[in-house]
Amino acid sequence: MSNVPQWLARHSRPGAISPVTKKQLGPLGDVVDDPRVSDVFLTGSGVVFVDTGDGAYPVTGLLVSRAEATEVARGLIELGGRHVDEASPLVDAHLGGGLRVHVVLPPVSTRGPEVSIRIQRHHTPGLDQLSIENASEVIPRLIDAVVARQTLLISGSTGSGKTTLLGALMAHAGPQERLVVLEDVAELRLDHPHVVSLECRQANMEGAGEITLSRLVRESLRMRPDRLILGEARGSEITDVVQAFHTGHRGGGTTVHAHAVSQVALRLDSLAALAGLSSQQFARHALGAFDLVIHVDRVGPSLRRLSFGRLTRTKKGELDVVVEEPHTAH
Repeated sequence: MSNVPQWLARHSRPGAISPVTKKQLGPLGDVVDDPRVSDVFLTGSGVVFVDTGDGAYPVTGLLVSRAEATEVARGLIELGGRHVDEASPLVDAHLGGGLRVHVVLPPVSTRGPEVSIRIQRHHTPGLDQLSIENASEVIPRLIDAVVARQTLLISGSTGSGKTTLLGALMAHAGPQERLVVLEDVAELRLDHPHVVSLECRQANMEGAGEITLSRLVRESLRMRPDRLILGEARGSEITDVVQAFHTGHRGGGTTVHAHAVSQVALRLDSLAALAGLSSQQFARHALGAFDLVIHVDRVGPSLRRLSFGRLTRTKKGELDVVVEEPHTAH
């Protein structure tokens, strides 16, 4: 494998996973334990791919049988306190050692078990440890936004570093503040003295006991958060967190998937539609909820470029984003 070009690799100190976790990983143990690897993919055909920062490529000499892949998939999900079977064939779980695992079993995956492993090494990077274009100008702007308790919406494509950036930013919240973090699967690591981390729960075998992000948002408001942080908005919970941001819980933030800052409004509209809201209805709340939009782009394997914008409304009252010119993003 080539040297890992992760955008935080210049200063990171990756640590190996625990021996117990490595044993549970079976044939994937060695590749996951490699400090250069950020993602491991076991395909339904038994081929294993890894990503060291510049795209996924196959691991030569490693082919996993379907039976072994099924055993690994089920074992990892159980290790994360969840279950996966034909009745519940799509499951996400967080393991110890900074591992996040997603599994898809047949019949949904047509060729065999599909296992995706995202690896977060133990080091929690600060803003000054991230490879950001024009860092000397951009980083002070980011810190000022956090100190001023601006509520942030961070967008970017898969693997762009949205979550890493959000965690690095929230570390600059005042040490006396109480940060409540809500996630579907626990992933955010904050270098802060007072962090409450809440994670969703999957329904049990009888279909009971599920705890959704929307439920966590509502419960978190009873915990007196100084800053409310939603790891990623993927569904109708966007309306719950926007209501919280709009009604006085300032200074937190969330992330969304979007390929460009100009596409953020469309993505938010799509999420709001899941809650039955039109763009016009959602826009009235979103404008008062978010102070700053930050979009993360990958520029090659190591560097990230940040773009800034603000939410606004069109003449028809629909949600839109005004993109800042580079010279204004100071």
